[in-house]
Amino acid sequence: MKKICVYGAGAIGGQVAARLARGGAEVSVVARGAHLAAIRANGLTLEAFDGTHHCRPQASDDPRDLGPQDAVIVTVKTPALPDVARGIAPLLKPDTPVAFIKNGIPWWYFDHEGGPHDGLRLPEADPGDALRNAVGIHRTIGGVVYAASEVVRPGVVHSEHGNIRVILGEPDGRVSDRAQAIAALIAAGGMPCPVTPEMRKEVWAKLLGNLGNAPICVLTGLGVRDSFAEPALRAAARQSAEEGRAIAAAYGCPLPDSAVERVATANMAHKPSLLQDFELGRPMEIATMLDLPLKLARLAGVPTPQLDLLVALVRQAARTKGLYPPIG
Repeated sequence: MKKICVYGAGAIGGQVAARLARGGAEVSVVARGAHLAAIRANGLTLEAFDGTHHCRPQASDDPRDLGPQDAVIVTVKTPALPDVARGIAPLLKPDTPVAFIKNGIPWWYFDHEGGPHDGLRLPEADPGDALRNAVGIHRTIGGVVYAASEVVRPGVVHSEHGNIRVILGEPDGRVSDRAQAIAALIAAGGMPCPVTPEMRKEVWAKLLGNLGNAPICVLTGLGVRDSFAEPALRAAARQSAEEGRAIAAAYGCPLPDSAVERVATANMAHKPSLLQDFELGRPMEIATMLDLPLKLARLAGVPTPQLDLLVALVRQAARTKGLYPPIG
């Protein structure tokens, strides 16, 4: 596996693309706007804990310019996934795997899940089954990422700290050769990339952080460290993470106390992506990061009183900027 396209070369995609290039992959990126123009003109730069890494991937806003790939890594946020479904076909050979590295409950969550809701469709994550029809569950690899990253100027991604990793896993629990091949290239570029047989548990472990800090940070307008300087808000983050852990357990994904402690003791200056999007007036991942976990809580009969309140406040705040549908 050599030729890999990163679909969405923003903060996370830019870091992954730079790591792949450093690991020896032939990288291309789908990007747009000023960021695309800068990558075309000057390449892509990653400012990270282990130095500054520069690469010159082939870049376009039209996948037809890039051609069939050995693998595709999708790093766009949920609101942009319908565009991926419409555009991804030129990148796919008959056996091209597609890894979705993102926050929130993924569209494939209940495929091969094996529980009472096996096969349940999630229109919040995949409206009209667009991804299911364009990509297919047979191509799909799940993924989560830990990398506090930000596009600081067009063509330049800054990563805040060294505790970075991508975790990949197949929906059916296999530790597949294709996932391991992608992971090897990312890891060779300096970003640890384990492959897990328990991808859903990793989805929830990452989601606990999103549930714990993102609503609070959107409401305060501050990064995690500054928000949690108020002890009551740090305590609220812990409670939100506990409620998230209860939902995960109801779906067969028990998480250790340390997963909650990681949220409650977070001390990074980074602003969560949900806050970054709110401040910039960009579409927010409320549907899959906040709404869907609460939908699954209701389905399983799990009470989430604090998350219900915080998410409702975030929805109302988003409505003030036209970033969430109005009531009624």
